[in-house]
Amino acid sequence: MGLFAKLKNIIKVKEQEEKEVTKKYDEGLKKTRANFVNQLNLLGIKYHKVSEEYFEELENILIMADIGVNTVMNFMDRLRKRVKQENITNPQELQEVIVDELFIIYVENESITDKITMAENGPTVILMVGVNGVGKTTTIAKLAHKYQKEGKRIMLIAGDTFRAGAVEQLKIWAERTDSLFYGKENSDPASVVYDGLKLAKEKNADIVFIDTAGRLQNKVNLMQELEKINKVIGTIIPDAPHETLLVIDAATGQNGIMQAQAFKEITNITGIVLTKLDGTAKGGIVLAIKESVNIPVKFVGLGETMEDLIPFDIEEYIYGLFKDMM
Repeated sequence: MGLFAKLKNIIKVKEQEEKEVTKKYDEGLKKTRANFVNQLNLLGIKYHKVSEEYFEELENILIMADIGVNTVMNFMDRLRKRVKQENITNPQELQEVIVDELFIIYVENESITDKITMAENGPTVILMVGVNGVGKTTTIAKLAHKYQKEGKRIMLIAGDTFRAGAVEQLKIWAERTDSLFYGKENSDPASVVYDGLKLAKEKNADIVFIDTAGRLQNKVNLMQELEKINKVIGTIIPDAPHETLLVIDAATGQNGIMQAQAFKEITNITGIVLTKLDGTAKGGIVLAIKESVNIPVKFVGLGETMEDLIPFDIEEYIYGLFKDMM
């Protein structure tokens, strides 16, 4: 195959991948869109002119989509300002401005796609945190699967050593995703991480995912545990962990935001993985999380399969949310 034919093939594959991603956002945000955009459209039909009553109803629709009260207040201030500056009176015309301003609220002069930081030399270490029951172990498996497909050598370390079945569960996922594994039940999590990372270096792993306990009830204990783990990681691999990802179940809404705030207090979170976004009608949580804790969403779960955890893309998200208005 000649160079031109190869390039054409690469472009074709990329275009197909982009179509698949757009389709996932489209289908994954169906519940939110049906609820949110329908109400926005009805608002545009009900009011022929932008008024204070219109703004009040819009505010309620945004809060019901779980965008978060503070985010909505900030957003409404900006919207009122633009309506005044641009002399907008038609609700249909205002819909474009609503989409525009929601996009601006998320981006705020930052990069549009939030990539994972990879180590230049040696293994990339990704610490996974989150309360029990949010799908943390499954998320680790899906991420392992994603990077395995990209040709990376993956290792999973079971740092959640005391929860019944946690080590065995991660071991099963390691086997299913063809990943290396290290874990020991009822052992000190930091010592398990220490031994696991030494093994990861010996085995030349490219990416290491470390599972951790999700007991948020006693923040002090968890903070001490995570501090100890972070210190151990830094001893074996300087500048690591390269990412600390917090897993949140999108369906928990405002409770998920409280979890993000609590974890931000006890350790340095670099990104959020939002699971089960397809299962909720309150997909506005993406905007609320960014506004509340200023941590980027790096991955979103838009389905049950291994392929349905995908890198977050604000443009695709906004498209998935407002497709029926465009």
